[in-house]
Amino acid sequence: MLKAPIFALCAAAAFATSAFATTQDEVLQADLLPGWQMQNGHHMAGLRLQLAPEWKTYWRSPGEAGIPPLFNWSGSVNVKSVRVHWPSPVVFHTNGMQTIGYHDGVVLPLEVVPLDASKPVELRAGVDLGVCKDICMPAAVQLSAVLATGGADPAIKAALKAQPVGGKAAGLRAISCDVSPIADGLRLTAALDLPQRGAETVVFETADAGVWVGEATSERVGGRLMASADLVASSGAPFALDRSGVVVTVLGAGGSVEIAGCPAP
Repeated sequence: MLKAPIFALCAAAAFATSAFATTQDEVLQADLLPGWQMQNGHHMAGLRLQLAPEWKTYWRSPGEAGIPPLFNWSGSVNVKSVRVHWPSPVVFHTNGMQTIGYHDGVVLPLEVVPLDASKPVELRAGVDLGVCKDICMPAAVQLSAVLATGGADPAIKAALKAQPVGGKAAGLRAISCDVSPIADGLRLTAALDLPQRGAETVVFETADAGVWVGEATSERVGGRLMASADLVASSGAPFALDRSGVVVTVLGAGGSVEIAGCPAP
């Protein structure tokens, strides 16, 4: 069952529809917020994406019809690693398809680990992303900034506060995952003893980028949240699932929850 190529064809068709309809500069403005240096020597910066009204861009796991952003930090000076902190996204339903992302704009906090915390840090970012309204278009930005050492930026602080809470903070009492074989991969079914947070959308992610994860179905059964999704390796070969690398995110009107790891029942 070739799922990833089907998505690629759909995305290509969406991009083709948008050709010459508008320009990137009309719908997207991007810049790096220099942020501040933390007590541990890391820098907290921010990628600010400002979109035209009613336009959206996508979360790290955007749904089958979405376009995940890709980051390139090469060329940065005195940078060991960069971690993106993701604010809670919104679930969109358009033409019967579910996507996950941000409307009108977002600030993505960037935790930058320097090679030498005593020296200046210059962050250079290349970002490829999709932006959509009635049509979709690919966008690419090249940004750079010398990171600050001063006071905290309120926009970055607000984005950090908007991240999903952990399971314990959300009242998670138990979680377990059953894994069963299907014709071309595995089916992952999670049972969560978690207080309901309004309408719920569950997203599964794995540590292996080569594993395609289908859109999850979910329902409440006897007070527990049950969610299931199919997993297929891009190679088409059988694979073993690293349960410790599974991330389960529950998106809800009452706030989002992110749970790392999903043990066996």
